[in-house]
Amino acid sequence: MSKLLDMFSQVRRAQSSSGMGFVGKSKSATKPRAAALIVEFTDIDAASAEAGIKAGADGLLFTWDGKATSEFETLKEAIDSAKANGENVVCGLHITGGWDTLERESLEQLKDAGVHYIVLPLHAPARLLALKIKDLDFVVSVPMREGELYPMFIRNLTAFDTITAIRLDFWLAEEVGAMSIEDALHYRAVREAVRFPALLNVRGSMNEADALTLIALGVQAIILAVSDMGASTQKQVKDLRKLLEKVHQEEKDTSTPTIPPSAKTSLQG
Repeated sequence: MSKLLDMFSQVRRAQSSSGMGFVGKSKSATKPRAAALIVEFTDIDAASAEAGIKAGADGLLFTWDGKATSEFETLKEAIDSAKANGENVVCGLHITGGWDTLERESLEQLKDAGVHYIVLPLHAPARLLALKIKDLDFVVSVPMREGELYPMFIRNLTAFDTITAIRLDFWLAEEVGAMSIEDALHYRAVREAVRFPALLNVRGSMNEADALTLIALGVQAIILAVSDMGASTQKQVKDLRKLLEKVHQEEKDTSTPTIPPSAKTSLQG
């Protein structure tokens, strides 16, 4: 199973604590969350990767301009550091350029470095989506654009069977919780046009109303872009994780109970 899809499903389930006796590491219990939390870095750094996982991120997303393959070793070190603090961590790479030299061999090297998925913008060469590489998922960034026909246009992404998920590159306004129903419908129209699991960019200062609105848009993961992993950023990550736990619990508590078939029969009788 795709590591990315596995992360989406894992965060919705609680995991009990486990130990290994007097030797080895023990796992702490984790609460289910409304969506996975991914921290995105502008620079590839092992210390930041480690701090992101310790703060509570489910996954990490690094950025590469597609030019210097010498960065692959640095990338591998960062991913190895992250995995040492979270064995199930899922790591991705946002590729921003270097399209002329990006071939299958480069993507194979990225996979060997520990990358589970790559994020491509819409202007990336379509030939890349024809490369079927085992254990490497493709995610396409989908921006929000005006026009009634845009959802129909973007729906054509479903023709590419190598796409695993989409990144909703919306950058919503800070007061997401104050979004009107009409505004939400515009975003939802684009979201519904492509029936892939979705990752969505978020700001660091989110409240419960913001989180509930984002979940209503139908996302499986949120991406928090950071410039460093200092104390304030670590607190943002921890707070976001707690917020996602709270929203999931409230969703569970307020979900409408279903009537079993046997009960329906007796009621109709």
